Amino acid sequence: MAEDSSLTNHFLIAMPALADPNFSRTVTYVCEHSEDGALGIVINRPSDLRLGELFEHMEMEVTASDTMDHWVYMGGPVQRERGFVLHSPEHTWEGSMPISPDVSITTSRDVLQALARGHGPSRFLVALGYAGWAPGQLEEEMANNAWLSGPADAEVIFERSDDERWKAAAALLGVDLSLISSDAGHA
Repeated sequence: MAEDSSLTNHFLIAMPALADPNFSRTVTYVCEHSEDGALGIVINRPSDLRLGELFEHMEMEVTASDTMDHWVYMGGPVQRERGFVLHSPEHTWEGSMPISPDVSITTSRDVLQALARGHGPSRFLVALGYAGWAPGQLEEEMANNAWLSGPADAEVIFERSDDERWKAAAALLGVDLSLISSDAGHA
């Protein structure tokens, strides 16, 4: 796959007609896209779990109460027991991988311990699970108009509220999703 056709560091914005309950009205941040497939994190689906509950479940000592009320997100339907942290890249942890100058992803426990102690990244989103696509699957879904795609913006990931992210990501492309019909058709 040519590097310029990779959707790494892009948003996948679910089209209004996408009926899959895992992805309806979602924004997925693509962390990796290659000829081997794609991996992304849904950034606008908070679970019913708060970060404080996750720290407690993982038996972590918490000294930073300001992180306790952050939502844990449903990152996707694959491996929902596996954790991912999208974050600003001012620090590097054991499992950190830079995606862009503004966003890194970490899958190791040490970033969560840093958050619990108040030494974590300044901007973060914690998710359980991920969205995954086999080789060629995402390209096929794109050809079937399931998704809009465009370059990601860290402000949408970290600064917008959950209910704003879907429309805000589309607005980066100049698209108003409220003007798009959810009825599919072919001319």
